[in-house]
Amino acid sequence: MLLTLVAKDPDSEPSGSPTLYRTDRESWVVQGWVVTDPDALAAMDIPEGETCVEIPDRMIPFFRQRQ
Repeated sequence: MLLTLVAKDPDSEPSGSPTLYRTDRESWVVQGWVVTDPDALAAMDIPEGETCVEIPDRMIPFFRQRQ
């Protein structure tokens, strides 16, 4: 998988996380905060081999498809 950096969260210091990447497989990879809230995790059906991360609203504009 080849990753192309799309954006690092400019308001998150010092690490710049969350971070958004575009792949060469027509998908996105999001680096974000691990969801640890037990109620939130219980509300999701997360299969083996998958996980979820939390990102702030301010990152949504970076999800536009690049041409």
